[in-house]
Amino acid sequence: MARKPKGSQDARSGNGDQDLSESATAKPAKSAARSQESRTSGLSSEDLSQLALKACLIARDAAFNLRDLLTESSRMAFLAIKDCEKELDLIERRIDEELPAAITRVNEVRARQLLSALKSTTDLERIGDLVMSVALRVQARQEKIPSADSRQLVEMAAILRDMLDLIYQGFSKLNLECARRVLQMDKDVDRLCHGLFQKHLATHEHGGVSSFEILLMAQALERAGDHTTNLAEDLYSLIEGRSLRHAPKKRAAP
Repeated sequence: MARKPKGSQDARSGNGDQDLSESATAKPAKSAARSQESRTSGLSSEDLSQLALKACLIARDAAFNLRDLLTESSRMAFLAIKDCEKELDLIERRIDEELPAAITRVNEVRARQLLSALKSTTDLERIGDLVMSVALRVQARQEKIPSADSRQLVEMAAILRDMLDLIYQGFSKLNLECARRVLQMDKDVDRLCHGLFQKHLATHEHGGVSSFEILLMAQALERAGDHTTNLAEDLYSLIEGRSLRHAPKKRAAP
């Protein structure tokens, strides 16, 4: 069954201003800094971080629905992926618009979290685009994807879904082990993608346009996996205070 984007009914996404005003009414003893932040920005720093977490769930659901589309050719799954892609665009735009004002009124630790939220939503929006590109190619096909290829694409989508679930857990709980597992799982996505390329480039059993389209789908999922590893690296940086991307390379033993 197709799964709609997580949190689509969430008041945080639908009406952030109302959520903040209700919160302020219920708890008038908020700090002066938080009150000032609420008056001058549509969303607070905390709300922006929660919005980035919501984007993780939406991207995860896009990958989940892609499995259904590949296996069942479900029209509902396609529409759900389309909704996910649109909502990820909206979240990225809102965070991009509201973060500059919010970041000027928080301490260094909170600023790091907000910058992480900004980078994360950029990667998540790109993942949504890539999953949508696969969905469009599946919808446009005149014939079914060969079963062996379909199984590998489904496995790639399933791994991507699990990676995004770990990203959500990792950012929610600041769990470094989730980041490590994501970095390991990306190797499985790469392996499946390379396997499809080797099969279709070394043989001509499916040749032509059909083969080319399948390779484009595999490449899109592999790139989605790369963006998810970016998220894992950002999580590592947020927790450890240092980046994996700029770690010094080990010298070879003499």
